[in-house]
Amino acid sequence: MNHQLWIDNQWVESSGGGVMLLENPATGEPLAEVADGSSTDVDRAVVAAKTAFEDGRWSRKTPAERSLHLWRLADLLAARAEEFARVESENTGKPYAFVSLGADLPFAIDNLRFFAAAARDIHGGRAGEYTAGYTSLLRKEPVGVVGQIAPWNYPLMMAVWKLGPALAAGCTVVLKPAPTTPLTTLMLAELMAEAGIPPGVVNVVTGGNLTGQLLVEHPDVRMVSLTGSTTTGKRVMRTAADTLKRVHLELGGKAPFIVFEDADAATVASKAALAATLNTGQDCTAATRVYVAQSRLAEVTEALVEAMRAVKVGAPFAEGTEMGPLISGVHRERVQGFVKRARDAGAQILVGGGIPGDYPDGYYFEPTVLTNLAQDAEIMQNEVFGPVLTVSAFRDEAEALRLGNDVLHGLAASIWTHDIGRAMRLSSHLEFGTVWINDHLPLTSETPHGGFKQSGFGKDLSVEAVGDYQITKHVMIRTTP
Repeated sequence: MNHQLWIDNQWVESSGGGVMLLENPATGEPLAEVADGSSTDVDRAVVAAKTAFEDGRWSRKTPAERSLHLWRLADLLAARAEEFARVESENTGKPYAFVSLGADLPFAIDNLRFFAAAARDIHGGRAGEYTAGYTSLLRKEPVGVVGQIAPWNYPLMMAVWKLGPALAAGCTVVLKPAPTTPLTTLMLAELMAEAGIPPGVVNVVTGGNLTGQLLVEHPDVRMVSLTGSTTTGKRVMRTAADTLKRVHLELGGKAPFIVFEDADAATVASKAALAATLNTGQDCTAATRVYVAQSRLAEVTEALVEAMRAVKVGAPFAEGTEMGPLISGVHRERVQGFVKRARDAGAQILVGGGIPGDYPDGYYFEPTVLTNLAQDAEIMQNEVFGPVLTVSAFRDEAEALRLGNDVLHGLAASIWTHDIGRAMRLSSHLEFGTVWINDHLPLTSETPHGGFKQSGFGKDLSVEAVGDYQITKHVMIRTTP
């Protein structure tokens, strides 16, 4: 099947004629073809979004009107959840029942409903007299045309995370999904028209890195929102500087999983295995570095190995599958490379480390646990983005904090202890945007998600995300003759 671009609420052919071939990561077989957007295509989409913004067909709707359209979109997505989940699993390799239908779709629908409500939130509005004879009003106004670049690991959900707050704020959008996983985003685009969202408000242009670069460079795009790697985020910032665009970045992570001596080994192991293998570890909040109090290291490591060994790897639509393939052959080579280099440097592989023998086709990789690693080892410092855990020991609370913070990223972390004082001390000093205590991974629509350090800045989810797409305007009124 050949997929076109969505511009001005209609399907259009790419002017450049380029196409990209998608494959099913569970089989390696061809899946679909999508357009590779050209500079003309990007310009057409930006012009449509700019026209829609300037004539006020979306930005000047009342908050109640925008809210109603977003709520309708959520209802339409809910009605077709099984269809969307099936396509998402075919395009990404996610386990259909466990992840696509069981987790991603319900959360995306809830996100849309949250942002429908957030469109009507008036907290923070202020008016008052701050100097004699004048009244000041502070208005929140939409930024304008926003270029959004979504990742391949959660294609539909990340599209919603970007579109929801931007639309609630009154912005118009040109969205570029990841080149390997655009199918559900294109399906969502068509639902926009059905939900009554006017032409030009949301445009979807598929393509590779060049298409994304053209979107970031475009002078009529006032803000760029990227979810991707730290390397890509730096490139976007450099490019955006030429036109002084706002930049909203959700980048990589390297989450520590800090286990104290009073934690329950079985619970820790079960939660760590889930947090390392959900979505095949292709999650920037995934558990990656397990640090265990020295007195419990042997016990927790043994439980962790057994939990990772028990993860059911399988085809996306097979019953009971908990972990599917990695997204591509290239990405599997990258994950394998990390593990091989760690082993060659002296790391011990306790479980996994290779391709499961039951799945010669597709891009599967075994849940993997490594130990005997130095803190400055490559695999301890850099994001692997696969189902790989490292296990190390710490002597005391101070060392646990030092090791946890000793990476360039700062997106998510977790602490495992029944000592609430200890948990609160560490949570206040860990340099991560989300810190879980006795859990790892859960997020809600109401709570902000974003990072410290080289994990970027700006927030997804929550009313804070809506604020990122708004500008504060001061209106000052002279009230005396």
